[in-house]
Amino acid sequence: MQKSVVKDPGLAEAGEKRIEWARRHMPVLDSIKAEFEHGKPLEGIKVVACLHVTVETANLITALVAGGAEVAVTGSNPLSTQDDVAAALAGRGLHVYAFRGENDKEYYECIQKALEIRPNVTLDDGADTIAIVHKEHRDMAKDILGGCEETTTGVVRLRAMANEGALLYPVIAVNDAETKMMFDNRYGTGQSTLHGIMNATNFLFAGKTVVVVGYGWTGRGVALRARGMGANVIVIEVEPRKALEASMDGYRVMSMEKAAPLGDLFITVSGDINVIRDEHFALMKDQAILSNSGHFNVEIDIPALEKMATSKVEVKENVTEYDMPNGRRLYLLGEGRLINLAAAYGHPPEVMDMSFSNQSLSVRYIVEHGRGMERKVYPVPAEIDRRVAELKLASMGLKIEKLTAQQYEYLHSWQMGT
Repeated sequence: MQKSVVKDPGLAEAGEKRIEWARRHMPVLDSIKAEFEHGKPLEGIKVVACLHVTVETANLITALVAGGAEVAVTGSNPLSTQDDVAAALAGRGLHVYAFRGENDKEYYECIQKALEIRPNVTLDDGADTIAIVHKEHRDMAKDILGGCEETTTGVVRLRAMANEGALLYPVIAVNDAETKMMFDNRYGTGQSTLHGIMNATNFLFAGKTVVVVGYGWTGRGVALRARGMGANVIVIEVEPRKALEASMDGYRVMSMEKAAPLGDLFITVSGDINVIRDEHFALMKDQAILSNSGHFNVEIDIPALEKMATSKVEVKENVTEYDMPNGRRLYLLGEGRLINLAAAYGHPPEVMDMSFSNQSLSVRYIVEHGRGMERKVYPVPAEIDRRVAELKLASMGLKIEKLTAQQYEYLHSWQMGT
């Protein structure tokens, strides 16, 4: 088995420095790592981690290894791997198959190489590893105790599999933990998306019209941050309750057809396919910018854009200009992939501290309970979610109120009315 495939092993020292910087801002995960190091709850367990290979992910991998796990790491998106981090992990002797700029063939080859360790637990951003196991390596499933999924997109895929009775092992939807989606999705993606767009374009948000497609937790965060930078925000939604919420949050809500001529910048965070497509490109103003922070590069209909354009050119790193027949120019950022990782560092470590603490404790839960779990998608156990919140509050030096005995009784009794 080939031990690693990385772009440049010489980047390891720089990667280690950045991993250490992130560690200092991830105190909850650091405390769990110490707990794992002491008890070795993952001894003898093999883990395939198909995740964004970032400094924060490296600290999750470090915690799993401290717990006794053998880990193979592969990237979950062709443009999200940080090559210095991949080199650092490979330098520690881990199985690492990830480099920035993989083509489709290389991307799936890296996942296949990681699967050669024959895992007992799979970790995913987008469910690609689980999909490959189910399509091509069904024999492996008998040795897999369970998996974890970190993204909204992946959870949607897995629930579809479970509903069809196709899921071969249980999966914990780490994405749906409150200490993950309420903070990572909203504040992490909200901030890092704008960071990526500004890195790629030096875009001025103040006074511009920004169209946010999707108003889940991620869309809420992106809209909030764009408004905070002075933008006029339009929200596109298909779910009536979310659209109503966006309106009451003070945003304009309309169809994409109405928004297309107005937007200076479009940000897709819907988790669905072709939410911006040919009829919308035809209506956009000159120099409108298209970007995506959903997991897969399918939210903007890039094949349609390619077909409509008379020519295209990369005008700068992560910015491709498409010349349209009537003289307009449209700009696509980061090949339509996750702009917060294609052109920036991804989520800040402070929020990934909670996400990856949920992830690490969910891995331990799977190891302890996986054999008795049904083949379906599970929420993160409430006790894990709550513990992560308590540890995070403690790390921030914050204390919360406690119920009195009388209050507890009132909340748990039906006799005590008015």
